[in-house]
Amino acid sequence: MMVIAVSNAPPRLRGRLAVWLLEIRAGVYVGDYSARVRDRIWEQVCAGIDDGDGLICWTAPTDQGFDFDTVGLNRRMPHDFDGLKLVTFSPPLENGTE
Repeated sequence: MMVIAVSNAPPRLRGRLAVWLLEIRAGVYVGDYSARVRDRIWEQVCAGIDDGDGLICWTAPTDQGFDFDTVGLNRRMPHDFDGLKLVTFSPPLENGTE
């Protein structure tokens, strides 16, 4: 199982994701593919995200039971803490936007 969430993604990327995955909410896509296909889909997101940002989360044999990665400018970034992947939260940018 994997989940991809995108914000401010161009329509061409959202359309490409909708071909492979089910869009259960605006910008949130789910599916169940092999690691190889998941990596290929994530490559498409990374290549086409432009000024947006994205997150992928998938089932993995870790202590947490899942793993995740991000792309683009985002206030929430993954951080490894003694083998656990946690999220660091950055303060807002100076102009008041995320």
